[in-house]
Amino acid sequence: MGASTAIDAGLVERFRQALDRLNPHGGKIGLAVSGGPDSMAMLLLAQEAIPGGFEVATVDHGLRPEAKDECALVVAACEKRGVPCEVLSVEVGAGNLQAAARNKRYRALDAWAQARSLAVYATAHHADDQAETLLMRLNRGSGVSGLAGVREWVQFIANEVPVMRPLLTFRRAELLAIVQAAGVEHCTDPSNDDISFDRVRIRKALEHVDWIDPVALSRSASRLGDADETLEAYTNEAMRKLVTRHEDRVECVAPMDREIGFRIVDRIIRQFGGAARGSQIADLLDSLENCRSGNVAGVLATVEGEWGGAERPVWVFRPEPPRKTG
Repeated sequence: MGASTAIDAGLVERFRQALDRLNPHGGKIGLAVSGGPDSMAMLLLAQEAIPGGFEVATVDHGLRPEAKDECALVVAACEKRGVPCEVLSVEVGAGNLQAAARNKRYRALDAWAQARSLAVYATAHHADDQAETLLMRLNRGSGVSGLAGVREWVQFIANEVPVMRPLLTFRRAELLAIVQAAGVEHCTDPSNDDISFDRVRIRKALEHVDWIDPVALSRSASRLGDADETLEAYTNEAMRKLVTRHEDRVECVAPMDREIGFRIVDRIIRQFGGAARGSQIADLLDSLENCRSGNVAGVLATVEGEWGGAERPVWVFRPEPPRKTG
């Protein structure tokens, strides 16, 4: 399977422990490798920890002329180590390019993982990524779900194969040192220096704040993820007790807890095909709690009844009627 990468044994063991936790049955896994230092380090760690137990995919989004060379770099690194590697080509349409590219990438990786009968596939998100995500979302006023950041293990609703992030206890500098020590060629995404992105501005600010510990922030995000899962379980129970679906509307007995109410309203809007920002949902929730109607993302919400003793009002959600023209 190729020569040893001579990575520090402690780093390999940390990676192996993450794999044991996230893939306890030990099935063959996939690695999403872009050619950057983080994902190339993940490839080297996997070669040490589970030789022969993984395959690699690299995605060409077709957005930059360098993309084909970056994919070729990954293919060459895998061939040198006897690792199966496949290039996945996707087409990204207009609009929010980053979001569209991410969605297409995960769909392509899911199809690849299914075709290869992989148990799970890994992306190279690390502790610094997690810290940046947490601070970025704090700066936007996100709630518990958003502050949970990048999950260590997630099953996307639209996909079949789960995704894991075994590097969330690793620092960016540790991963860069791995590839540099191994003399492995890697590429750099120019968008990482584009300060028009919130993440890049936060990353550059963190470079000058040595008292913030990204690993500790990553642990906090993980704890928030645990809290979010608990709240989701309570929301599932509240949905069963409080929400009634009809052909033309959805009715919800007003929840006693605001966070549960927020999550229920978000779910109902999504059921109607809408998508609202957290601030929009919060504004609508303010209106409903004060027995006023409102509309968000093509959904009209009205209130029947009012608070009184044991009685609670009912929130009624319908598609927003077409606006009159002329």
